[in-house]
Amino acid sequence: MKRPSLTGWIMIAMAAGVAAGIWMPSLATAKATQALATVFLRLIQSIVAPLLFGTLVYGVAGTGSLKTMGRVGLKALLYFEVVTTMALFIGLAAVNLARPGEGVRLAADRPAPAAAGGATLAGVLEHTFPASVIDAMARGEVLQIVIFSLLFGAACAAAGAQAKPVVDFCAALGQVMFRYTRYVMYAAPAGVFGAMAYAIGSHGASVLLNLGKLVLTLYGALAVFVIVVLGAVILIARIPLRAFLRAVREPWLIAFSTATSEAALPLALENMEAFGVPKHIVAFVLPAGYSFNLDGSTLYLSLAAVFVAQAAGVSLSLGQQLVMVVTLMLTSKGVAGVPRAALVILAGTLATFHLPVEGVAVLLGVDVLMDMVRTSVNVLGNCLASAVVARWEGVSFSAS
Repeated sequence: MKRPSLTGWIMIAMAAGVAAGIWMPSLATAKATQALATVFLRLIQSIVAPLLFGTLVYGVAGTGSLKTMGRVGLKALLYFEVVTTMALFIGLAAVNLARPGEGVRLAADRPAPAAAGGATLAGVLEHTFPASVIDAMARGEVLQIVIFSLLFGAACAAAGAQAKPVVDFCAALGQVMFRYTRYVMYAAPAGVFGAMAYAIGSHGASVLLNLGKLVLTLYGALAVFVIVVLGAVILIARIPLRAFLRAVREPWLIAFSTATSEAALPLALENMEAFGVPKHIVAFVLPAGYSFNLDGSTLYLSLAAVFVAQAAGVSLSLGQQLVMVVTLMLTSKGVAGVPRAALVILAGTLATFHLPVEGVAVLLGVDVLMDMVRTSVNVLGNCLASAVVARWEGVSFSAS
């Protein structure tokens, strides 16, 4: 018999956790069961700081300054930021309207009011810049790590050849952390079992209804994003819809069925070039989009972060949610090659805003269902981005 994949083991662990929570609540709420989730979450948190530092520094220094990227790079990055910002706000609107986290009541090992404390613009700006990056890494201050990494990467790019050993180290650090993440994910089934069993044993089977509502909210929000935002982009850029859909159909299906953007990349490159996007544009925009234009993942991140806040009973003001959106927008860059990248970024952001990281393990139980659709939207968005930049450069497409 074929051995189950890691995804298969996660699904089995989720089912076992649900069964234990319903039929063996004393086992489900035991300290040992809760410790399974805690250990897994600590391992996830240990990834965040070195991963962000390595990937962001190499991403900025490795591609050089914006000036050397040229006209195509500037247009692509501008488009990426506008569209991913819209995705984040649609996710924010959807989770505030549907409120799927209400009633879960996740247990937190830190005081929840810290996330809801009164924040001023001056306080937020002051807190954004680290006095010590080592201290920021030790305390898990994700936004401070990102700001330092971006500035450090820009300094490396300006230093040129003298900074090459540092840039090479950061590239190697990123690759090591990718491998480290794969090792940590082997503990995911145990973490999912512990989190699901404890959540259901403590709060009842109603948690499953909340998770189902979250999945439906994500699918609905992504449908709105694709139809309204990407549909408007297609109309504004005058991209022939039927021909574009034929070009992206197979890459989209591969991404949806495998939940892996990388699996769809070769065919996406080939099909978009056949669609009429010049090779030099598609060769830059599609790979760059895997770091800077993850529309589905960014929408999911804003939705999932507020879901955990709702589940923890923490009321976030609109201003605090906007600060969280900016943090997610920055921290989601540069980690597309990481398995379960959204999980890692979400864990770091929750810790920054003093929300219970236990929510990550609960979400992981249904992450397979959400990963397929957000990955397919990532691929769809990147294919459209290459076509938009080509139109911006004056390329015409045939409608046939």
